[in-house]
Amino acid sequence: MQQPVAAADAGEIRTNDVGGPYAWYVLGVLVLVYMINFIDRQIISILAEDIKRDLGASDADMGFLYGTAFGVFYSLFGIPLGRLADMWYRGRLMTIGLAVWSGMTALSGFAQNFGMLAAARVGVGVGEATASPCAFSMISDYFPKERRATALAIYSSGLYLGGGLSLFIGGAIVQSWNAAYPGGGPLGLAGWQAAFLAVGLPGLLLALWVATLREPARGMADGFITPRDPDPWPKFFTELSSIVPPLTIFHAATHGLRALTVNLVALALIALGAWALIALTGDLLQWLAIGLGTYAVFSWSQSLKMRDPATYRLIWGTPTFVMTVVGFGLIAFGTYALSFWGAPYAIREFAQPLLDAGLPLPWYAETKWIGLFLGGGGAASGFIGVILGGAIADRLRRTNPAGRILVGFIAMLGSAPLVIWQFTTDTLPLFYVLAFVNGVFASMWVGVAAATTQDLVLPRMRGAATATYFLGTTFLGLALGPYFVGKVSVLTGDLGIACMSVLVVAPITLTCLYLVYRSLPQAEASRFERCGERPGG
Repeated sequence: MQQPVAAADAGEIRTNDVGGPYAWYVLGVLVLVYMINFIDRQIISILAEDIKRDLGASDADMGFLYGTAFGVFYSLFGIPLGRLADMWYRGRLMTIGLAVWSGMTALSGFAQNFGMLAAARVGVGVGEATASPCAFSMISDYFPKERRATALAIYSSGLYLGGGLSLFIGGAIVQSWNAAYPGGGPLGLAGWQAAFLAVGLPGLLLALWVATLREPARGMADGFITPRDPDPWPKFFTELSSIVPPLTIFHAATHGLRALTVNLVALALIALGAWALIALTGDLLQWLAIGLGTYAVFSWSQSLKMRDPATYRLIWGTPTFVMTVVGFGLIAFGTYALSFWGAPYAIREFAQPLLDAGLPLPWYAETKWIGLFLGGGGAASGFIGVILGGAIADRLRRTNPAGRILVGFIAMLGSAPLVIWQFTTDTLPLFYVLAFVNGVFASMWVGVAAATTQDLVLPRMRGAATATYFLGTTFLGLALGPYFVGKVSVLTGDLGIACMSVLVVAPITLTCLYLVYRSLPQAEASRFERCGERPGG
């Protein structure tokens, strides 16, 4: 159907596209984007041992570099960029973001010290913050509710495909480059630097493809159209000022003396907490970043409550939504940590002792094969798990409005014993097998969490809901999980014990999932009543 002129600012109204061939074509392109997203994000895992050696970093430093430096800024900028995705052209925004994060990944290849690499990782995080708010919103407009979890699960499979490819690509490049240029190659680049360049540049070409995607009408799949905001930029910059210190202080002041006082008290308390954690751990950058992020999130939620109370009520004002974010964010705490530390653990525990003893290294213990087995296995298990989890969730939902959440319990309870077995075995092939099986369970929840957060809000709020959801999976999961394991490794001298320590959050996770399961049907059914808007409004 041709797009009506009167509805042009809402996007292209092509109802035949809902669930049709073009919807699947868009989904396929978005999966490629997410693959590039995670290749650029995850490749540092297989490069970690070389980066540690060349830059003199500790395990805690590497956890910060992979998780916190990226995750805090990814989650924070995801908030204003998620709101912009609710108001502007999502395809254009994703194109810009893809170009930024790919360029910053390539620039990582020229880093000469820890600070330069950390700054580049911050840039990657800011660029990648555009991807999922735009993708989740577009997919929700191209697929009906009864098929949305499956579509979002397929999109989310790009996480595992990209993460898996990154380990193989990174391992092959670094091993071949270091063998060919043991003293440094062209431009003095080490193997890990060449790997960053090799995976960053293709994303610039993919950005041109993304720019060709049609913009769907908002709410098209749900039967009611929400027009695009005709003047989004003032609202975007207001959103930005609500989360970027010190602009947050001036922004709070615009809402009155009481709001300013609350903001400053929160700033003081958060600063005190960050200072205490710095004094306790000695990790200045880690807790400065976490403190900055915590204060920024508080400032944004305070501002959102005053500027858009309807959105605030359905996100921060809905305990079910908050428990969803916390519960699945804590599952991500473990999955992000183990996906990063798996390759360094295999190199350190199975390969390095043989090299140190002057013994021959089995072919399957070489860096590139560790990358292939862990990366390829992770890609396959993640794809299987996320698709299987999405399909099971949609089936359970047909007879139980909260049935999707049961998949979260399966993921958590199925993964826990495998983690213990995986990091206590003394056989590398068995380590690979256990990593694969664990990957199936550990990835089943992804589509469930995404679909649940989308269903708890209105179409115009989906970008903000996605950004808030990613606060859990990146701020709780990515910014804390890898660092936590790295710190425990430094304290204990045992990376295996550190990896198993992620299970300490399991009781909190299961409690949150139980609370979501009990309250989800009523929370979803009362969306319009609680936010004060009508369908189509």
